[in-house]
Amino acid sequence: MKRSRPGWICHGRWLASGASGFMSWGWQVFKICLAAGGPVLFPPAVVVEIKALACELPSRVGVPLSPFSVEELRREIIHRGIVAKISGATLWRWLAEDAIRPWRHRSWIFPRAPNFTEKAGPVLDLYEATWEGVPLGPREYLLSTDEKTSIQARHRRHPTLPPQAGEVMRVEHEYKRDGAWAYLAAWDVHRARIFGRCDLTTGIAAFERLVDQVMSLEPYVSADRVFWIMDNGSSHRGSHSV
Repeated sequence: MKRSRPGWICHGRWLASGASGFMSWGWQVFKICLAAGGPVLFPPAVVVEIKALACELPSRVGVPLSPFSVEELRREIIHRGIVAKISGATLWRWLAEDAIRPWRHRSWIFPRAPNFTEKAGPVLDLYEATWEGVPLGPREYLLSTDEKTSIQARHRRHPTLPPQAGEVMRVEHEYKRDGAWAYLAAWDVHRARIFGRCDLTTGIAAFERLVDQVMSLEPYVSADRVFWIMDNGSSHRGSHSV
């Protein structure tokens, strides 16, 4: 440990094997740093070791996760004795400052159809309010639709109490199950309107009920054209659905 303006630097002790020897005396040093006043500054070697840990698969340390969350990473860092104490905000700042961040990922489906661009083009044009090179008119609408299956319907054993002055809303913890429902929704892309319904299951018949619900309302019932964008799921696929 050495004095450094504006705070203190807490140096860990590194063993010949390359492991951190901070655990045995880290708490004592950390308390001294806090008592001295000012922020705690970590040496670069600690930052490097933490970023290396963030690149590891959680399964290697017996954690059943895909990537580490910031809080889980923080607990593992302290458990290993890399540092005695560290905040999630500090970890987030360190992990966000690099240009290449292998600890972050995004789920992705790579196109498999050879004519994917040709198929996706008209859909993307509609999201930009264009069809066959012509902007959509004021009486033309775009709806994007999908459904969510197996939503657990839970009936609370006591009614929810609304918030009051000085008290938050209180929601009963205990509930009884009322089965699983499906939620079908259509989103007016350019006007930010949502239409939804619950049904016992998904399927072509349930989807037709959603279409009837929306298309019976203004302005869609008297529109010049209404475009519906949907995936190729069983509720929308095949000649019967068409």
